[in-house]
Amino acid sequence: MIVVKVELWSYGNPDRCEELGRMYIANDGTSKDREIGNYLAAVCRKGTTAVPQPVSPNGMEPTRSGEVKDYPRLRYNVWRLITKCLKKCFPEEDQ
Repeated sequence: MIVVKVELWSYGNPDRCEELGRMYIANDGTSKDREIGNYLAAVCRKGTTAVPQPVSPNGMEPTRSGEVKDYPRLRYNVWRLITKCLKKCFPEEDQ
């Protein structure tokens, strides 16, 4: 599982950080190909650290969720996967 955490460090000081948001990305286990991955992504409400649905079947409702299918995980770095997950969770921003 990948956890993407966005923090604000007041005046660049890590001791004065505030979490602004969190996203969980998990391989859904349906791909039989080692080079291709299918992923579930879920965005939490601010201040929530519990893993939400669909990443955790028993978790709470996410603020947003999405799926990335047939991702060539061995050809691209993690930032491209995060970008695709954000676009799936926030499709209105993909313009």
